[in-house]
Amino acid sequence: MASAHLEVWGDPIGHSRSPVLHLAAYRALGLDWSFTRREVSAARFSEHLARARVRGLAVTYPLKESAFAVAAKRDLRAELTGVANTLRFAGDEIRAYNTDVGGITSALREIGADGARRVRILGAGATATSALVAVSELSSESVEIAARSPERAKGLVDLGARAGTPTRAVALDQATDPVDLTIATLPGGTELDATVAARLASTGGTLFDVAYSPWPTTLAASWAGDVHHGLPMLLHQAVLQVRIFTHGDPDTPLDGERAVIEAMRAALAGD
Repeated sequence: MASAHLEVWGDPIGHSRSPVLHLAAYRALGLDWSFTRREVSAARFSEHLARARVRGLAVTYPLKESAFAVAAKRDLRAELTGVANTLRFAGDEIRAYNTDVGGITSALREIGADGARRVRILGAGATATSALVAVSELSSESVEIAARSPERAKGLVDLGARAGTPTRAVALDQATDPVDLTIATLPGGTELDATVAARLASTGGTLFDVAYSPWPTTLAASWAGDVHHGLPMLLHQAVLQVRIFTHGDPDTPLDGERAVIEAMRAALAGD
């Protein structure tokens, strides 16, 4: 397969481990492809996209809504969530995918939290949207969205209804009901009031925090129970991206995929 170039875009982007994961995958597949980071703000997304000469893009905060908007075709998870973290260029056509949903479901299976019935999601942004769809796919019975501004979570409540999972929104300091699993989708470095963090920890069950840099987050450091960082999500969503970039289908496994995943995992551990 001919040489190709790919990038990950976001703002900030210096912390991203995506190049490490993707380069390990392509080397394991025998592909001499390149993958680099580029800092791109939401305001300059269209400008950079017009000049992009890449096979595909991974995008992170704050570009997931922008990536969704520019695509001519979208996968079902992107359509459902209204966000995309992966763009593949097929001639003049841009195709968008949301691999965060699959990354979260696989990560929750890996840590043994895929059977959680009652779930709390902290935050109301793009990653919270993917987390809600992920736990709905895993048949969770109820979801509570805890956010600084619960009114921002109305779309998530509506999404939960469409996905068949009863969902409600509360303020962070009003999240008091016990749950089996807490998924924190707050940006890395977010500082929570100590009293609020203690209350979330006392009722929150297992913590799966999508952040991984810096680690531990303030919330993770205060958690009394089982705590997991976001690197398993990063790994598994990247596997789906590699599928998309190599053969265009997130549902079709790679040749020798188990060995590819182990190469990616080893690279992540050694970075």
